[in-house]
Amino acid sequence: MEKQLSVNSVNVEPLTSEAFEPFGDVIEAKGNAVRINQGRCQKFPHLTKIQIDDDGYVGIHIYHTSAVAMPFTLDLLERHPLGSQSFMPLEKQPFLVVVAEDSSEGVSEERDGDRPDLTTLRCFITNGEQGVTYHPGVWHHPLLSVGQGRSFMVVDRNGPGHNCDEVPFAKDVVYTVEVSL
Repeated sequence: MEKQLSVNSVNVEPLTSEAFEPFGDVIEAKGNAVRINQGRCQKFPHLTKIQIDDDGYVGIHIYHTSAVAMPFTLDLLERHPLGSQSFMPLEKQPFLVVVAEDSSEGVSEERDGDRPDLTTLRCFITNGEQGVTYHPGVWHHPLLSVGQGRSFMVVDRNGPGHNCDEVPFAKDVVYTVEVSL
């Protein structure tokens, strides 16, 4: 007997520090700024903390990506157990932030070990000027750009050791997100 396809729409919510706190930090030029460089520059200090293990080092990267077409079907979640990972748009660039809590059910059966709990899937949309830092081990979808910009600064852990777990979604369950800008 063939399994019936289950289609689930994931609600998209505005990204706020409070709502995203269980998964990581929101990065934005907000809060108490300090004037530096003879008053020509405003510094928004300590917006996030990059966490890594003892063997790793912090890497800074530029990603160029294409916007995804809507509605978009989510296909996998990944996590980085050895360090945090930050995404910051370099242009006014909204993007989707899809996260889930840990579980051991609801994902492809080819994989053993920890898995995301798909019943806890959440999708946030940034305002185009916000970035995020995922805490180590937080399940998230790879980068989902939805606007015209394409450049992101990515800060994460580099070095030895296995630091990327990917879990594809089961083929009989579909999760979609849709936004219009």
